[in-house]
Amino acid sequence: MKVFIDLMWYFRQEKAKYIWGIVLLMCSSFMSMVPPFIVGVIVDDIRLHTLTSGSLFKWLSILIISGFAAYGFGYGWRMLIFGSSMNLAKLLRDRLFGHFTKMTSHFYSKRRIGDLMAHSTNDIRAVQEAAGDGILMLVDSITMGAMVIVAMAAIIDWRLTIIALIPMPFMAWAISHYGNLLHKNFHDAQAAFSELNDRVQENVSGVRVIKAFGEEQAEKENFRVQSADVVAKNIKVAKVDALFDPTITFFVGLSYFLTLVFGAIFVVHDSITIGELTSFSLYLGQLVWPMLAFGILFNIVERGRASYDRIRQLLKVKPDIVDRPNALAKVPSGDIAYRIETFRYTEDTPVVLKNIAFDLKQGQTIGIVGKTGSGKSTLVKLLLREMDCQAGDILIGGTSIYDYKMSSLRQAIGYVPQDHFLFSATVAENIAFAKPDATLEEIYEAAKLANIHEDILAFKEGYDTVVGERGVTMSGGQKQRVSIARALLINPEILILDDSLSAVDARTEEAILEALKRNRQNKTTFITAHRLSAIQHADIIIVLENGEIIEHGTHAELMAEDHWYRAMFRRQQLESFVVQGGISS
Repeated sequence: MKVFIDLMWYFRQEKAKYIWGIVLLMCSSFMSMVPPFIVGVIVDDIRLHTLTSGSLFKWLSILIISGFAAYGFGYGWRMLIFGSSMNLAKLLRDRLFGHFTKMTSHFYSKRRIGDLMAHSTNDIRAVQEAAGDGILMLVDSITMGAMVIVAMAAIIDWRLTIIALIPMPFMAWAISHYGNLLHKNFHDAQAAFSELNDRVQENVSGVRVIKAFGEEQAEKENFRVQSADVVAKNIKVAKVDALFDPTITFFVGLSYFLTLVFGAIFVVHDSITIGELTSFSLYLGQLVWPMLAFGILFNIVERGRASYDRIRQLLKVKPDIVDRPNALAKVPSGDIAYRIETFRYTEDTPVVLKNIAFDLKQGQTIGIVGKTGSGKSTLVKLLLREMDCQAGDILIGGTSIYDYKMSSLRQAIGYVPQDHFLFSATVAENIAFAKPDATLEEIYEAAKLANIHEDILAFKEGYDTVVGERGVTMSGGQKQRVSIARALLINPEILILDDSLSAVDARTEEAILEALKRNRQNKTTFITAHRLSAIQHADIIIVLENGEIIEHGTHAELMAEDHWYRAMFRRQQLESFVVQGGISS
């Protein structure tokens, strides 16, 4: 029953609904006590030949009224108790989703999407059942069971009641034992389901890679093995679950046997009448449901407890990055200064950046280049506060970025990442993602700046074309340019293009860069790139190697020095010349 204690915060929050729901449920249970009593009275009247049409009409009228009352009470408690449990599911789902949005990339690097989805679906459903069906079973098993036992003892015979209840303590022990087994097995089954979710999510997302390498059969076999494991763990749950009903039926049947044997003896000795024995048997039949409810209760609460424990463990994880107290709500325009002594992702990982120091005037463009793994993306992600620097600082307008609210900081920055994620929505909705109220004219203008407008018009449905999940219906270059348009639409003070021109040709790249130069006067731009043509017009260029700045200056200044930048620029020029020559020939 621990899950009820864990959910007490919610029961207090919704106490009026739960109290009234329980009251109506108890009234409904009380109404069910009426029919067996009436049947016993009518049976005795028939046996004694005292039944008249008037008395029969009276008892049948009471029976009908109690039926309608039970219907009304039943409708009321279902709306209140089950409605509250659905609200709990909504609340937990909202909390989980809000928690996910606060988490950093470090959190998602440790947890798989399928597992998080399982928490948001199966686990929440189990907790919802505990707060709905669990409360029903708890109240019904106690109140209705108590009412039936009181009716049997007070109205019929207390001795026969004690005899009929002899098997019940043994049944309670067996059900408690099953509940402990169910808790462990259900926890394992939920974990296995999470792993299967992960497998499906990865295979669907990576279906192109799987097909490209011809690994369909291998992945099918892996899925079959994992699916079989899920089935095996759920069968273990089902085996324990299957023990509840037969156990309850056995002990209730034993109670019936004792009732008939000793009830017949009492009738023979005129301790009770045949009508009272009939009523007692009907009451005993009504006791079957509270006993079944008691068994189902253990089943539900153990599932709910296992799932709520999993949800709580997830919600206990604290975000790596939080706002400072009294953080500033507005990020002003201004110069940007990097002063990073060292940065590493975690304490046990190598240093990624060190001795980074440069100033960027408002309105300037900086190009960041270097070998793969040199720290280019990390450098710009620090500005976004996807990670926080352990030793050093970054300043905007002379104020540390850590003194601004993260929401304000990110609203001031337009970010185009390397991994161009598009949503399953129309092209227009994807571009207007950060500004949902944008007009079509604004969307068109942003698309033109990103040099994607003509491509979109060539689609059959133009800007109303629905993009497949993650943009699978678009080419790499088109996805990049839609992502650029999405960032440009908000006209940010700071724009970050993180290797965002790698999938477009040289002519398209030049057109985009020229459009940015014309339309981003007095606004700062960061461009990381492998292709040096993308940054040769930048006001400042820095070259990174192993997380350190090894070259710094303009394109002309760096070309005047015989170092990595000049060698790489000439090499890329030669490669471009060879490719163009090969095409023209």
